[in-house]
Amino acid sequence: MNLLPFGKLAPHRPRTFVPQQLDLGDWPQIAPLFDQLENRAAKATNSGELERWLLDWSELNAALDEEASRRYIAMTCHTDNAEAEKAYLHFVEHVEPQLKPRQFALEKIYVAHPQTNHLPKARFEVFNRDVNNHVALFRPENVALETEEAKLCQQYQKLIGAQAVTFRGEEKTLVQMGRYLEEPDRALRQAVWETVAQRRLQDVDKCEEIFEQLIELRQKIARNAGFKNYLQYVFRQKCRFDYTPENCVQFHDAVEKEIIPAVREIHDERKRQLQLEKLRPWDLAVDPQNRPPLKPFVNVDEMVTRTQKIFDSLDAELSANFRQMQDLKLLDLDNRKGKAPGGYQSTLSEARVPFIFMNAIGLQRDVETLLHEAGHAFHAQATRGEDLYAYRGAPIEFCEVASMAMELLGNEFLEEFYSVVEANRARKTHLEGIIGFFPWMAVVDAFQHWIYTHNGHTRAERKAAYLQLMDRFGGDVNFSGFEEVRAHSWHRQLHIFIHPFYYVEYGIAQLGALQVWANSRRDKVKALRDYKNSLVLGGSRPLPELFAAAGCTFQFDAATIKPLIQLASTELKKL
Repeated sequence: MNLLPFGKLAPHRPRTFVPQQLDLGDWPQIAPLFDQLENRAAKATNSGELERWLLDWSELNAALDEEASRRYIAMTCHTDNAEAEKAYLHFVEHVEPQLKPRQFALEKIYVAHPQTNHLPKARFEVFNRDVNNHVALFRPENVALETEEAKLCQQYQKLIGAQAVTFRGEEKTLVQMGRYLEEPDRALRQAVWETVAQRRLQDVDKCEEIFEQLIELRQKIARNAGFKNYLQYVFRQKCRFDYTPENCVQFHDAVEKEIIPAVREIHDERKRQLQLEKLRPWDLAVDPQNRPPLKPFVNVDEMVTRTQKIFDSLDAELSANFRQMQDLKLLDLDNRKGKAPGGYQSTLSEARVPFIFMNAIGLQRDVETLLHEAGHAFHAQATRGEDLYAYRGAPIEFCEVASMAMELLGNEFLEEFYSVVEANRARKTHLEGIIGFFPWMAVVDAFQHWIYTHNGHTRAERKAAYLQLMDRFGGDVNFSGFEEVRAHSWHRQLHIFIHPFYYVEYGIAQLGALQVWANSRRDKVKALRDYKNSLVLGGSRPLPELFAAAGCTFQFDAATIKPLIQLASTELKKL
């Protein structure tokens, strides 16, 4: 039973090491390949032979990565399918735990190999840095803990994916309910918001229980690796060599200084236009002039067709890339019950093609999401010629420049979906969303800083810490009467549960994307050329160099933020 929208995909390069008929879900068949690599390493007597060995290792990694991706995609597309869940958990429980010590053994061999220092230094600088880091961090006792962590993350996804409500006699997912929050009828919006909020509150204890188990596992993983806490561990584990936790705290402070005033200005304007004394949480998505919601498309096919036209106008190469995804059925975009929340792009590493997953329901944010994930997809396609598996992926801080910049570059052509007036309205909403994102990013990141540096904290203490951050970064939204909803609003942010500390990257990258956009307003041709050239680099260079290739500076302090927010605010006034 094939639960994937796409079928079997041919490898980008024919296999020369991994057998064609290998079952990549069966460890006894996989293990001999690691044996071969271990035994062959000693026979590599020059740098050319060692590089050939690295490419065979890359081929195996790509094949295994694609198998993991296929199972993850099937599980998230069908969280209510027992077969998909079983296949995913089998890989998590029976393949990944076996893989980690074998990968570590190969990394140790590579680090100690006499030919490693004879490889071209510029070419292997980042690879060597990262492998040395992995070797330093690996602990065999953490393998079982990481398996338990992955299983808990899957429980969270299943819990959230099953959330639904009955509204107007019909069962609807919480994502589908989101469209009503754009309706001009304020009483309807409030009823919808309360219905969704009450449904989320039903799972508060389950979410808290899952999260507390995750905290305990993560802190134990960190201690096993010799770190005081998970915050210190995760910066090393994520290879964050170009910035520190202290830089992130400075980022939070810069957001408070430079961006919160702009957020409050937007909220004040919204209150004035809606003629309200107080903004309530159900007043944030509606058009402030009480116009009906933008309806960019009726169905997913129409969304894809119109998005294709945006890329046709933007760039011939990107246009061809998006068309390839359609031809290969690498899109699953509609919202339905049993589908995991959110959106993502996953690379099928052996075929070297991207897959996009999202939950479209006919809103403008669906257009933004597709542009965003397409940016990730273009990044994956740009690195297809890179044979070193590790370099086909870039650090998240730069991956998100690729996606967020594509939102801004694609927005120039929103008339493919709208009239000029409607397109400007969508652009205004998007820019306000970018400004409004930074405070939430600061909350999510600062909250995790607090969580993982306060060992043994109670649930009440965690709640108080979160509310303090919401007071600092929450703007002028009144939650009176819904204090418990506000106190647990972080439960909907899946990154906190399944991708810890993967959120500040969005903020760093958004600053990069705004710089690409600012560059485009000065010289469109050069900005797009720099953007595309930077994608080709994949992960082969350090972060500051990737940013520089895209025409950006890798800084996230007040001096960097201020002119970008001024540009966005000036543009908002024009729109």
